Amino acid sequence: MKKLILLVLIASTLAACGGSPEPQVEPTTASAPTSLALATVAPTSTPSATPTPEALAQSYTVQAGDTLGAIAERFGVSLEDLVAVNGIANPALIQVGQVLTIPGEGVTLPPTVTPPATSEPTTAPTATAIPAANLGSRRGLPQQSPEYGMQAFLWWRPETAHRDLGLIRDAGFSWVKQNFGWRDIEGAKGQFDWSTTDRIMDQIDEFGLNVLVRLDHQPAWAGGGFPLTGPPDNLQDFADFCSAVAQRYQGRVDAYQIWNEPNLAREWGGQPPDPAKYVEMLKLAYAAIKAADPGAIVITAGLTPTGTHPPEAMPDDAYLHAMYQAGMKGYYDMLGLHAAGFLAPPEMDPAEAADNKAYGGERFFCFRHAEDMRRIMIENGDADTQVAILEFGWTSDPRPESPYHWHAVDEFVKADYLVRAYQYAKAHWSPWVGLMSLIYLGDPDWTPADEQWWWCINNPDVGSPRAAYIELQRMPK
Repeated sequence: MKKLILLVLIASTLAACGGSPEPQVEPTTASAPTSLALATVAPTSTPSATPTPEALAQSYTVQAGDTLGAIAERFGVSLEDLVAVNGIANPALIQVGQVLTIPGEGVTLPPTVTPPATSEPTTAPTATAIPAANLGSRRGLPQQSPEYGMQAFLWWRPETAHRDLGLIRDAGFSWVKQNFGWRDIEGAKGQFDWSTTDRIMDQIDEFGLNVLVRLDHQPAWAGGGFPLTGPPDNLQDFADFCSAVAQRYQGRVDAYQIWNEPNLAREWGGQPPDPAKYVEMLKLAYAAIKAADPGAIVITAGLTPTGTHPPEAMPDDAYLHAMYQAGMKGYYDMLGLHAAGFLAPPEMDPAEAADNKAYGGERFFCFRHAEDMRRIMIENGDADTQVAILEFGWTSDPRPESPYHWHAVDEFVKADYLVRAYQYAKAHWSPWVGLMSLIYLGDPDWTPADEQWWWCINNPDVGSPRAAYIELQRMPK
């Protein structure tokens, strides 16, 4: 199996979004933690000649992200001929691993059959549009433990959005997480551009996936430290935006995440984190969404694991305590957490991470730090609320200057750890864990110079799978 994975990796590069875990100071040890990351080599793809109908391969195996139209274009044949020679009833439905015959020299197309003439009038069949809500089953509460999701970047490029949604579906995952940037939708108060979000929702519905929409990134007119992401000057403006989104996509968006990592100053307009103000924002957003779409799930912002204190950040456990003290209970359906693995395997106890400087020397430097946060929930009488893991993963960042390099693992280890994280959660966190959304199917504009590239489970530019995607696809769900 490793040989197969290695072939995939050699043909591509390694890679992860704006919400990556906060970079931590490398732990002090007698010698710096050894990186397991693979060498940084930018791949070069050798272009192949476009086949001609006279010199075509006679078969092609469908890959993740393929569409029938793209395959036809690649081989220089018409979509109609490709459909006909393979006897495909629905060109929109092809499966990974399906072997297609490519029409060319020596391949005879089936004859066109002309129906006999009849004197009886005939009625052309009427195409029935499938309501968007019928394409996927809307998720309610409690969720299965766990549910499987990936964060994707569907905003700018419809063609790669289609590709990546296919990758999610073909991996056997049922959720996609997507950011709806407020500044990209409401350019002026009350003036909305829904063109991109409408397209994204239509594409998600096409693949029958559930969707978690993250709401943040205030526009310039709302203040809040723009261009940094931060709370608007008037929190009601954000609530009004949440209401507009929930009204437009009533019954289609399964869940909303209210902001991201507010325990970091860089996600809070450059201001010191303010749990009480975030809770005020959460209460307004919750009321607005529930008034527009009572069935939508509202999830608190993912808190990033950190030991840094104000003004730059606030430890996630301290921030969660303060949220309860500010009266957040009753204004969310699920509690959002981030659970980066850093250098530790997913089964490592937080006490072991704290005792071993090689793993960071703090409890939060491991996946199971989520259990520490769960204990805070129980202490505050919140045991019945499920947790959504909104981001988790491991990086393979090989760049010595990167603040993430000290906890880099290689692509094979990343693949193993991600599978084992889901397995551990299923065995030990049921029933309190719900959705677990990993990072990332990468933004197609990321390059190896971006730290996010190295968190990815695919190669963002071309979409080809890395070892982690292959193993997650094989993982029993």
